[in-house]
Amino acid sequence: MHQRFLIAALFLAIAGCASPPPASVHTKDPAGSTLQGDATRPAQAQWVRTELYFSVGPLEGKEGVISPARWREFLDREVTPRFPDGFSVLDAYGQWRDHGASEPERLGTKVIVILHEDNAGHGKDIEAIRLAWKRITGDLSVLRLSQPAQVSF
Repeated sequence: MHQRFLIAALFLAIAGCASPPPASVHTKDPAGSTLQGDATRPAQAQWVRTELYFSVGPLEGKEGVISPARWREFLDREVTPRFPDGFSVLDAYGQWRDHGASEPERLGTKVIVILHEDNAGHGKDIEAIRLAWKRITGDLSVLRLSQPAQVSF
């Protein structure tokens, strides 16, 4: 594992030396800069910020806890192929009190934040991610919060 990491790091370093960043990304002249950003991600598109909340297990005890390797595998198999342009993952603390329970469950939580164009394809991809997690873990829910977003790159 360590050897693969070193090989990957060396490859990226060599690749970085071989090709300078595109001139449109970095500038030496701030006066010539614009707010145009990445033309492949148009500002006039209808953007949505979607947050998905995943329980990775109880804070107390080891039973039912999703390992970091298992979480990464989930991201690699289910999330990255659907949103290859990127997303963010945040670590969080969560509480959930089921109906009739006297105390809340205290849970390790991962939040995936995806900024995406508002279209049916992305909606289906998000639902597929939620369903995959439920099937893998047996969890009853993955909280989804989606709201319009103003985005510029």
